[in-house]
Amino acid sequence: MALLTLIIGNKNYSSWSLRPWLALKQFELPFDEIQIPLYTPGSTAQIRQYCPAGNGKVPVLIHADRAIWDSMAIFEYLSEMFPERSWWTGDRTGRAIARSICAEMHSGFLPLRNQMAMNCREHFPNYDITPEVQRDIDRITTIWRDCRETYGAGGAFLFGRFTIADAVYAPVVLRFRTYDVKLDPICQTYAEAILALPAMQEWLESAIAETETIHF
Repeated sequence: MALLTLIIGNKNYSSWSLRPWLALKQFELPFDEIQIPLYTPGSTAQIRQYCPAGNGKVPVLIHADRAIWDSMAIFEYLSEMFPERSWWTGDRTGRAIARSICAEMHSGFLPLRNQMAMNCREHFPNYDITPEVQRDIDRITTIWRDCRETYGAGGAFLFGRFTIADAVYAPVVLRFRTYDVKLDPICQTYAEAILALPAMQEWLESAIAETETIHF
């Protein structure tokens, strides 16, 4: 039994579950995985069995006798518990920018979230992108370009090497893939780097193999 357990939802749909799952994989922290299909009559009650104090949503991280919910809280907890993994970039200014763009992703981009639900099994090449969603896309690609051009010289990710910021934006890469969003060369190269991660390929294989269907 691993020291950590992560409670997640359907891999095909649960963008919030992907974020800490991918980070744990990338930072090579062993963990047990418990998957609870979402939007079923008993799903909220099942989640609360593991985290009574939480909001009944995934992800939930279990460590010893503690249950931590909300992906950003999970990231902060992990970065405190395992500081040797270097979850954030080493540059102070870079860390401030990384935290800012993570917070922006965590609380914003509602049109994109609502109109471009994560669905790894589907492909919509002629999807009608509304002006509100296009503004979100433009903002996200601006973030990606700025980070790559300013901090990305040391590797293929937003701040060079993989950080929490990449885990936070990884579900957006999957959304752009599903809805065939056209990207500039810098953003396309970044998206390809995320998709090429063995952990992302593992997640996608599991998502495609799932049989549950959620209608939004």
